[in-house]
Amino acid sequence: MKELWRGAEAVIYELSDNTLLKNRVRKGYRIKELDEPLRRNRTRKEFNLLKRAASVINVPKVSNLGEYSFEMEYVKGIVLRDYINSCKDLSVLFKQVGELINKMHEANIVHGDLTTSNMILRDDKVYFVDFSLGDYSNKVEDKAVDLHLIKQALIAKHNKFWKTCFDAIISNYKDEQVLERLKSVEKRGRKKQ
Repeated sequence: MKELWRGAEAVIYELSDNTLLKNRVRKGYRIKELDEPLRRNRTRKEFNLLKRAASVINVPKVSNLGEYSFEMEYVKGIVLRDYINSCKDLSVLFKQVGELINKMHEANIVHGDLTTSNMILRDDKVYFVDFSLGDYSNKVEDKAVDLHLIKQALIAKHNKFWKTCFDAIISNYKDEQVLERLKSVEKRGRKKQ
């Protein structure tokens, strides 16, 4: 078992050429009685979010839920964060991203960490990964915050191309209520002058 990535809450291991194991690790600063149920619940929640999301968008297929871990498909491709500078048509790519976000939100799933680091391009299809901050929600506010997150991530990481990318996302996003709420979410984040 080869360690591929270590994050704040989990370690990803390669089990085989097409299977990964996501293991939510113990936190030494949390007491055991809090740490174990928290890890167990977060693992189960992410597993279930990925299963539900798989019926509407491209995500890694999951299996073998354990107490603090689960297996998932190894989506080998290029992380969008690393692809944007060489992409010939960002509008086409990010219209697909917008369509996926729209479908995910129609299924009342919010990702919670929509960034180009959590999107993988494989065979001209975008896959969303890492639903560890995701949730089930039918709230317009939560969906608008998801869109705000991707916009802020694009501005921060891809400042030269952010507007082209975000405009393409919005062009394929259908819920007018969410788009309207996005305006008020953005106003809250700005400093008053």
